[in-house]
Amino acid sequence: MGKTVIIGGVAAGASCAARLRRLKEEEEIVLLERGEYISYANCGLPYHVGEVIEERDNLLVMKKQVMVNRFKIDVRDKSEAIGIDTAKKQVTIREASGNEYQESYDNLLIATGSSPYRPNVEGIDSDKVKSLWTVSDTDEIKGYIKNHGAKSVVVIGGGFIGLEMAENLHQLGLEVTIVQSPKQVMKQLDFEMAKILHRNIEKHGVKLILEDGVAGFSDCGDHLTITLRSKTELNADFAVLSIGVRANSDIAKEAKIAVNEDGGIVVDDRMRTSAPCVYAAGDVVEVKDYVLGGRTMVPLAGPANKQGRIVADNIAGIASSYKGTQGSFVIQVFDFTASSTGVNEKTLIAKGYVKGKDYETVFITQNSHAGYYPGAKPLYVKLIFSMDGKKIYGAQVVGQEGADKRIDTIAAAMQFGASVKDLANLELAYAPPYSSAKDPVNMAGYVAENVINGYVRLAEWNELETNQDAVVLDVREKPELQTFAFDGAIHIPLGQLRDRIGELDRGKEYIVMCGIGVRAYNASRILAQHGITKTKVYPGGVKYYRAIH
Repeated sequence: MGKTVIIGGVAAGASCAARLRRLKEEEEIVLLERGEYISYANCGLPYHVGEVIEERDNLLVMKKQVMVNRFKIDVRDKSEAIGIDTAKKQVTIREASGNEYQESYDNLLIATGSSPYRPNVEGIDSDKVKSLWTVSDTDEIKGYIKNHGAKSVVVIGGGFIGLEMAENLHQLGLEVTIVQSPKQVMKQLDFEMAKILHRNIEKHGVKLILEDGVAGFSDCGDHLTITLRSKTELNADFAVLSIGVRANSDIAKEAKIAVNEDGGIVVDDRMRTSAPCVYAAGDVVEVKDYVLGGRTMVPLAGPANKQGRIVADNIAGIASSYKGTQGSFVIQVFDFTASSTGVNEKTLIAKGYVKGKDYETVFITQNSHAGYYPGAKPLYVKLIFSMDGKKIYGAQVVGQEGADKRIDTIAAAMQFGASVKDLANLELAYAPPYSSAKDPVNMAGYVAENVINGYVRLAEWNELETNQDAVVLDVREKPELQTFAFDGAIHIPLGQLRDRIGELDRGKEYIVMCGIGVRAYNASRILAQHGITKTKVYPGGVKYYRAIH
């Protein structure tokens, strides 16, 4: 019989404990948790604040007594691990009373997770500056709103928690302002995809301040003043800070266990650290980048649970390895869904990849299901792939319906090494209420193939503003122009293009525009076969253009 000590519950730690018990009935398993709750749904916390999840107990995935009775785990809550002696194979533990003692181990898992980053700015210690990371944080925010009659809030940060909190606080009736230091929300998305969310956020009455950060806070008694770097001052009842996380790896550093420059514990594919018999998993670790093959840190619940399970396997003698993190995510932003898998274009550029040389992208707009069936909503899909189409680097899908299943389809395809041709060939379930005969995933594959084969060139999302020499050729029908028309554009409906092609200057460069891009592609093929080759299709058409402008 062996003894495994697990530092930290929630995702990785609790997952490891349960899996290890199923594999080794006689193993002594000690689970240490410095907080009160050993396993809770931290992804659900914003929705409890917004009262979408009404019952607080629904957040508690596994209560202490259930884990003790069901899995025979020695659960010690309110017990913080404060030191590791890897030579003696001991953990020093401090109880809530202040009492300290040592616990021996045969195997140790460090699953200490991460904590919200709090910058060193004036006034940050005010009780009006909140963070959301634990169940107790949720209680504090809900209590503050109720007890102080809060009517307004400034959310600092436009990532996962920031956007989810903004939405839920808005639904409670609060006046919400988001402050984001970069030029976009959701850094995991490329800018042109995030712009869809910007318009939607503002449409719902939330003020969005981009490219500005917090310089300091001032507690004025009856309100909080937030001073931005631009010297702008915002007044609100309180603020929620959500500008990123840091790995809780101090205990590993002090034990001389290898960590990277960002504090992530370095592990191999079996989640083993540099110290013998010591594993690490969850937000605290650096892992393999599944797509590009380097190293990365991705604090997501899905990978953390998988890693905890893999640690249990290896402790039990089952060879199990972690292939790497793909970074798949999905988030609700009011009535829109944003999702991504793999790497974005920004990451490729930062690593020295050059578009048109090392990779290509396609962008499509297509309805979530058959257009003739009521309720179809536009989906915006971006696909990033190698020049030969044999490797998919990543994808992003934003829309009001069906974004989640499309990103999951592409994520699964990437796991099995799919090419863009494989996406085109996927046989996906179809019925009018759910999809189209050519699913958006298939269409992304088709368009990618057309780009690779030279059948079409796509304009950049901002090329109407940046390419002053290009002329817009609008091939929509005349009634469509009444809704929206481009100044200075040439209008020739697609059905008339062959007969009127002589009206075009063959020396000009044309950006062809239609509703969503399909007619524009057909027009570009007509033009190319009539010798007019300096043409590009505006991806996503007028529907996308208007969504971001």
